[in-house]
Amino acid sequence: MKKKVIIGLCILLVIILLIPIPMRLKDGGTVVYNAILYQVEDVRRIDPEATSEDDYLEGTIIKILGIEVYNDVE
Repeated sequence: MKKKVIIGLCILLVIILLIPIPMRLKDGGTVVYNAILYQVEDVRRIDPEATSEDDYLEGTIIKILGIEVYNDVE
């Protein structure tokens, strides 16, 4: 019985740590997925240095434990 409780708590802990919560930013369409262990940003924001209004920065940023491991924003 005790082993089943420990396994159940471990599964619940993994779910809490890995399930992301999406947040939409008002910068042109960026979506940030936050979980406790990682963060994924689907970037689409207006380029401040662009000459026309149709220029966007697009890409993906992945952070694991707050450390940026991938950045594809152009």
